[in-house]
Amino acid sequence: MPQAIVTDIEGTTSSLSFVHEVLFPYAARHLPAFVRAHGQDLQVRRLLEAARQMAGGGLDDTGLVEVLLRWMDEDRKVGPLKGLQGLLWEEGYRQGHFQGHVYEDAARCLREWNARGLRLYVYSSGSVHAQMLLFSHTPFGDLTPLFRGYFDTGMGGKKEPASYEGIARELGLPGGDILFLSDVRAELDAAAASGLRTCCVMRGEGPSVDPGPHPVARSFDDIAP
Repeated sequence: MPQAIVTDIEGTTSSLSFVHEVLFPYAARHLPAFVRAHGQDLQVRRLLEAARQMAGGGLDDTGLVEVLLRWMDEDRKVGPLKGLQGLLWEEGYRQGHFQGHVYEDAARCLREWNARGLRLYVYSSGSVHAQMLLFSHTPFGDLTPLFRGYFDTGMGGKKEPASYEGIARELGLPGGDILFLSDVRAELDAAAASGLRTCCVMRGEGPSVDPGPHPVARSFDDIAP
C-alpha cells in the first residue's frame, strides 16, 4: 500500500479543456495589458528579464510580449512564461472570471485519502503558484490544505525518470511507496522507470491513450490505493 500519492493535473484531476480553453486564452488575451500595467513591478520585471534573456536579449517589452504569445501558442514549458501566466490567472481567479475546474470524483477521493492519512502531492508542468491557485478556487472549496507539497518543472521534465527520483528523495520514501497518477503514457513510463507505482487515468476526453503496462482508472473512484 502506498504512503503517498502524486497526481498530475491536466486530464487527471482537472479537465484538459479548462486549461486549454479557459486558462491559456485568458492569459493570451490579457498579457499585453498586464505587461503595460505591471511591467515595472519587481516580480513581473524579474520574469520579463528572464524571458528576455531566453529570447536572446535586445527586445523591448512590446517585442518580448510577441515572443511570449508565440511561446504560449507553442505550449512551451518555459519558467518565466509559466510565472507570468500564474500572475495573470491569479488576477482572473481573484476577480471571479473563472473557478479552477476539478472533477467531483477527484475532489471527493482526495479528501478521503487525506483523511486516511495518505500524503498527497501535485506534479504538473504549470508553476507551483498556478497549481495552488487552481486548487484554492474550486467549486468544492479550497483543496490546498489536502496537499503536503507541489512540484513543477523546477524538479525536471515530467518525461524524465530523474524527476521522479528527485520527488522520491524529497518525500523521503522509496519509489514503491509512491503512487503516481497521470493521463500521459510517457510520464507514467518515466515514473515507473524510477520505481514509482503508476496508474493511468483515462477519462475519455481528448485523443485515445495507450496505457501500456500501467493500471487504468476511468475516474478516481477506480483507484484503490
